[in-house]
Amino acid sequence: MSEKDVVRGRFAPTPSGRMHLGNAFSALMAWLSARSAGGEMVLRIEDLDPRARSRERAEALIDDLAWLGLDWDLGPVFQSERGVRYDAALAHLADAGLTYPCFCTRAELHAASAPHASDGTPVYPGTCRDLSPDEVARRSATRPPATRLRVPDADDPTGTIEFCDLAWGPRREVLARECGDFLVRRSDGVVAYQLAVVVDDAEMGVTQVVRGRDLLGSCARQIYLARLLGHEPPAFGHVPLLVAPDGRRLSKRERDLDLGALRERGVRPERVVGTLAGAAGLIEPGTDASASELVGVFSWDALAARREDIVVDAALLARLAG
Repeated sequence: MSEKDVVRGRFAPTPSGRMHLGNAFSALMAWLSARSAGGEMVLRIEDLDPRARSRERAEALIDDLAWLGLDWDLGPVFQSERGVRYDAALAHLADAGLTYPCFCTRAELHAASAPHASDGTPVYPGTCRDLSPDEVARRSATRPPATRLRVPDADDPTGTIEFCDLAWGPRREVLARECGDFLVRRSDGVVAYQLAVVVDDAEMGVTQVVRGRDLLGSCARQIYLARLLGHEPPAFGHVPLLVAPDGRRLSKRERDLDLGALRERGVRPERVVGTLAGAAGLIEPGTDASASELVGVFSWDALAARREDIVVDAALLARLAG
């Protein structure tokens, strides 16, 4: 197998709190997908946002991953230390005439009647796309602008992105209709998620991105950005989310379901890993297993057959009672 053919996946947690079951599920599936193909893993800490920039929380995430039995070949790499790379990518896009300053606030966009993308963000209507230099200067005097990337018009084939998700199969998105011109840098100067992950995945040799299905709507934007920057996009696979019985997505605010709380109660990693693998259809539910024991049974077919989100119900909680 040549270096080009090696599967390289990645974990990319944000240190905004302790890792919860949903994070653990995505991390486990990413690790199993790469390791089952004889591949490698990258650990990247996505701490671009200053509010999520905590080495103490990052160390807790790293410790939780190791406790689960997940290892990596490169990292940890911290996004907060990679600003020079992002600035270079932004300069490349600006030199090509592909970006422009945007003064719209989030409240203004959400208040508009424009449709929303699959991730909940409004489809940008192009409000600031053609501002004159004088108008840009006037507005910049009172409000720092964000930076948006121009996408092709709906009838331009370069703006139609097609890819095949490992779990969801063939996908097609017209950027102008699904998201419009999108942010590559926020008004506070922080580089947008869409740009940072494209730059990072390319530089770190990531060939496969496995993550929660809530990020499926980001794929077309990231593929488009990768091509503009001269990179080969990775393959994508989107796995179910873990949700409460009422359908609400689990979050880090639910302290009783984070790995720190489970570890404090004496729950063993094999119980957590086995419970998650059983919910994914990889093994018989109710079976304990280590991550390494699951490498030989991982299957994208099993995940594709279970696209629905995984409900953290009484039975699952009972398995994790300690």
